[in-house]
Amino acid sequence: MFSRRIDRLAGSLIREILQLTQRPEVISFAAGLPAPDVMPHTDLSDVPANMRQYGPTEGEMELRAAVAQQLGALGRECTPEQVLITSGSQQGVDLVAKLFIDEGTPVALESPTYLAAIQAFRLFGAEFIDLPLSSDGIAPTALEAAIAQRRPAFVYLIPNFQNPSGYCYSAQKRQEIAGVLEASGVPLVEDEPYRELMYDPVDRTPISSLLKNTPWIYLGSFSKTVCPGMRIGYLACSPELFPLFVRLKQATDLHSNRPAQWWIARLVSSPAHNSNLLHLRDYYRIRRDAMDAALQRHFRDLADWETPHGGLFFWVRLKHACDTRLLLPQALKRNVAFMPGEPFYANGIETSGAIRLNFSHATPERIETGIAILADVVRARMA
Repeated sequence: MFSRRIDRLAGSLIREILQLTQRPEVISFAAGLPAPDVMPHTDLSDVPANMRQYGPTEGEMELRAAVAQQLGALGRECTPEQVLITSGSQQGVDLVAKLFIDEGTPVALESPTYLAAIQAFRLFGAEFIDLPLSSDGIAPTALEAAIAQRRPAFVYLIPNFQNPSGYCYSAQKRQEIAGVLEASGVPLVEDEPYRELMYDPVDRTPISSLLKNTPWIYLGSFSKTVCPGMRIGYLACSPELFPLFVRLKQATDLHSNRPAQWWIARLVSSPAHNSNLLHLRDYYRIRRDAMDAALQRHFRDLADWETPHGGLFFWVRLKHACDTRLLLPQALKRNVAFMPGEPFYANGIETSGAIRLNFSHATPERIETGIAILADVVRARMA
């Protein structure tokens, strides 16, 4: 009765955990939720009347132009006519899957990587090629070997403050990866939802900006810096790919939220936007440092981790590896939530020995309390 794809349809553990963490007593390190206190005030009272009508699939030109200008400042030159406004950057991931993937299509991605990308690609039948991830990025030699052996339809990377690891690619890795892609012609899908959440100086050069002849897709979002409830993201790409993405979006939702596009276009083009970003970074830096300090106090003998230079997550690797999914029920009994590491591996893994901890949503005081409880849960399991 249903399509063959339905057999590959999997739920999201993150979304399921989120349902469990709505109770105020739960300290949640699970989902990557922005803090409500730093979301800008939303005033839609002046939305023009024509924004109530259907709009262009490509998005509002004012917002497309603002995105193109921002990308140009990063070195990734593109025109507004190469920018498609999407219903969150997750829709961009879905459109990529629809464009490139048939059953059995090889796709190369980081290991571990973004859970919802795994879901979207798997739904359309992708076969995954793992690219092991280190703190400075994937190995260009591993990418080169994967392309030579199986030639993926595209390579999916999150170079800045990667989800789930928080890692940021080094400048050298970015250059070398771009060289491999240029030599092979394999398209790059570069997912950048966290690039503005930078707390320490690091190189954030888009890998796509280093490509001259290879097809590229760049995904971005306003969910982490403005308001996730508005569900506004964007997809920019090589000119030859753009008409295909527009037709795919036409078949999906016609167009994205017009009043939200209008409001965000004015926000990001205003002088206050940079001040908002600086405030956001200062705010989250305090919470990152609070979690790092709590981990030093309670997890020093239990795990290893790198302090992320940006983003929303710590990737904590237990010294005594276990299936971290078994820790979750015990933590939830004590009103603490986190994300086990195992689901972030596209080809599956029995024991990741890692947990992902979000630091943006809880206060420093609740971070301290929650990390102490979580350490007790880990020690009890290891006993």
